[in-house]
Parts: sequence; C-alpha cells; structure tokens
Amino acid sequence: MDTVAMRQLNRSSLLSAAVYLATVAAAVLCFLWIRHQGAALVAPAPGGPGLAAGGPSAAAGAARGAGVAAGGPAAVGGSSAAASRGAGDALQHVLLALAVILVAARLAGLVFRRLGQPRVVGEVLAGILLGPSLLGRISPPALAFLLPPAVAPYLGIISQVGIILFMFLVGVELDPGLMRNRTQATVAISHASITVPFVLGALLALPLYPRLSTRDVPFTAFALFLGVSMSITAFPVLARILKDRGIQRTRLGVIALTCAAVDDVTAWCLLALVVSVIRSRSGSAVVTVLLTAAYIGLLLVVVRPLLARLVRRVDHRGMTQGVTTIAFVALLLSALITEAIGIHAIFGAFVLGVIVPHESRIARQLRAQLEGVVVVLLLPAFFAFTGLRTQVGLLRGVSGWLLCGLIVLVASLGKFGGSAVAARATGLSWHDAASLGVLMNTRGLVELIVLNIGLDLHVLSPALFAMLVLMAIATTMATTPLLALLQRGPGWEPAAEPAGAGVAVSQASG
Repeated sequence: MDTVAMRQLNRSSLLSAAVYLATVAAAVLCFLWIRHQGAALVAPAPGGPGLAAGGPSAAAGAARGAGVAAGGPAAVGGSSAAASRGAGDALQHVLLALAVILVAARLAGLVFRRLGQPRVVGEVLAGILLGPSLLGRISPPALAFLLPPAVAPYLGIISQVGIILFMFLVGVELDPGLMRNRTQATVAISHASITVPFVLGALLALPLYPRLSTRDVPFTAFALFLGVSMSITAFPVLARILKDRGIQRTRLGVIALTCAAVDDVTAWCLLALVVSVIRSRSGSAVVTVLLTAAYIGLLLVVVRPLLARLVRRVDHRGMTQGVTTIAFVALLLSALITEAIGIHAIFGAFVLGVIVPHESRIARQLRAQLEGVVVVLLLPAFFAFTGLRTQVGLLRGVSGWLLCGLIVLVASLGKFGGSAVAARATGLSWHDAASLGVLMNTRGLVELIVLNIGLDLHVLSPALFAMLVLMAIATTMATTPLLALLQRGPGWEPAAEPAGAGVAVSQASG
C-alpha cells in the first residue's frame, strides 16, 4: 500500500510539474506576442499633452518623488546654514504631520472596521484624503502647511523603512507548511491566479501605453510591470479578513491561505525579476538575475540551517538584546544586499523573514515587538506618502474614468476569473470556486508597495499610478461584502487542518 501511495504521489507531482511548465510556457509565449504587438506603439513625449503628462499637480508630485530619489533630507537645503534652518523647520513639520497622520489613520481605520471593511482600507483612504486629491483641492494652504514639499523626502524615508520592516514581518508570518501541504487543486489555482492576471495585465498595456506612458519608458518594461501589478494577492490582508470572520480554519479558508501563500512568494520573485530587468542596463539583466538566484540559494542552503541551529540554541531565552541586535543587523544587511544587487530592498527583508523558523518563540516575540511600531507609526506614514503621490484629479473627463474602470475590470477578471475557473477545473463547485476567486482578488497594502516601486522606477506615470491605487482600494473593498454573500452557502465548515497549516496574522494586515 505504501508503494502504491508513493507511486500515486510521484505521478501527482509529475503532473503538477507538467502543468506548471505548460502554464509558464503559455504565459511566456503570450507575453512575447504582446511585446511584438507593442513594439510598433508610440507613447507621447515626456511633458507632452495627455493623461501621462499630468500637468502642474503632477509636476509637484514628481518633484516630491525626485526629492526622495535624489538623496532625501540632504536635498532639502541649499547652503549649509540654509540647510540647517531648513532641517529644523522640516523636523517641526514632520512631527506635526506624523501626529495628524496617525490620528486620521486611526479614526478612518475604526470607521471602516465598523463598516465591516479591513482597517487598512480606511488608513489608505485617510492618506489619500490628506494629499492633493482632497485636502489640496479644498484648502491648498492647509496642505502646504501640513505636508510641504520639504517634508516629503523625510516622509519617504520613514515610509521606506516601514515597508522594509513590514515585508520582513510578512516573511516571518508566512508558514512554510502552507506550501509544503499543497494539493493538486491549490497548485492549479495558485498558478492560474498568477499567470492569467499577468497575461491580461500585459495585454492591457497595449491600449494604455500610448495614453498613459511616455516614450522614455520601454514598452517591455511597461507591460511587465503592469502584468505584475495585476498579479498581486495581499496575503496579510486576506489572512486578516478570514480571521476576523472566523473562517481561517474552514476548508475554503485553508485552500485560500495556501494559494495566497504560494502567490505571495511567486509574485515577489516575479517582481524581483521585473525590477532587475527594468533597473539593469542592456546586457546586465542576466547578471542581476544570476546574483539574485545566488543570494537566495545562499540564504536557503547556508544561512537557513545556521539560523535554525541558532534559534534552537537561544529560543528558550527569547528575544534578548543580543538576539534583537543580530536580527536587525541581519535584516538591514539582507535588504542592503538585494538593493545593491539591483532588485528592491524589500525583497531581501521578505526572504530573510521567510527563513526564520515560523513557530519559534523568537519569531513570535519578534512579531510582537515590531508590530506596534510598524502598524501604528510607519505604515500610516507610508499611506500618507502614497496619498501625496496619488492625484485623482489627473483622471480628467469621461475618458480618464473609463480607463480607470477598465483597469479595475481587467484586474478583477484576471484574479477572480483565473482563480475561479482553475478551481472549477479541479473539481470544486462553482460556489467554492467563486468564493476562492473573491478572496484571491484581495490586494490592499501589498499592491500599494508594488505601485510605489513602479512610480519610483518611473515606469508608472502619475495618472496611471492614481488609477492603480483606486483599483487596489476597489478590489479590496469588494472582498468583504461579496464574501458575506457567498458565506451563506456550503464550504465554510471546519476542515481537518494539516500539519503546519496554521497561520499567524498580525495587526499589520487588518
């Protein structure tokens, strides 16, 4: 019987590998065709007319972003004396801005929790409302006083530190058991929920590139990033929604968490690949990819066993100051290495978090120590920084809003449709398939991190950035009410939980 079971397992593994390779091959062929079609497209010149240009408001936003990229706080002043006075004034503005941001984020989060929505949706909207989209329109002097251009570089640095710590937490909370206990159904759903939205996002680049990009952005980079932005599922937000509704241990809840965990890892690896291609000059992308693969291999083969041995040795003592120092130094060095390689610093933080032993006492205490600072202080600062860069006013006229609606439609069709069809093909009922599709369409905070990277790389124009931010909010807000309707049917009964299928959910996700 054991031999028969082993043969069946091997056949199932081979079938899953064959399906995966076929799916990847099909996605690559589709993207090559899209790239060929897009080669003939011409985008407007930078600063020219059209949605991609953005106008004066966009210029102000670009100036803020340039302040961050050009060197942060050092870029604020001119002469040494002026820089000293400017830094002192900026500190006062930063402290005031952070106080207002924290209060606004907390109040908006509580309101949206009362409405049955994830708290993160209210916090994101609070950041947008404090920016040029609302406060800047109602009272430009108030925006100039509360969040002047000199504050943006400091707020940007605080935000970068916040998302690095947040992605480290996401990695620590990600249970490797969810991926080890995959079934053939979850493998198919996971692959479909990545490849289908990626292909549809790249296909959407054909009509969007001439309208929402500029000719200094290569079509290949534009299509790749748009595909990745459509492929994101926010594992932390999804886990929080399931936990809040008490369905994280039901049959569909476990399947959704497993698929989202696989999606999370796959999407960040895909993002790292795309960022390396965009950042690298001609011919150096291969070197960046090889260095990234070598670093991941070093972490998995060398660092992970050493880390597991160290944790076993000191786990009984918990998070002492020495252990805390080691953890933060390792986190900073890992983020620095991936940034130096040519991918983003958050990828190094995420991968390091993944290799931390998930169920150890140190991991639990590390989450508890970091969550308060990350959730209460750093993430609201990131939402406010995103709000400064989100200019809803750039969606001019009916055409702008129609394009935004098209983006929301394609994003939902790719995630919901790809996941639901794959789930149905593996034998699940249409009700269960639709439930998984709704859950996998959750984007939230993780999508905003990806979009800010695209804006920093100048792949996304301010207008397209605003549209994609609205898409992330709309798809996340749709999850809870749609799930409430579908939860009335079968599939939500408690499931026999496989070993390692538990999931830790931080406050950062909700």
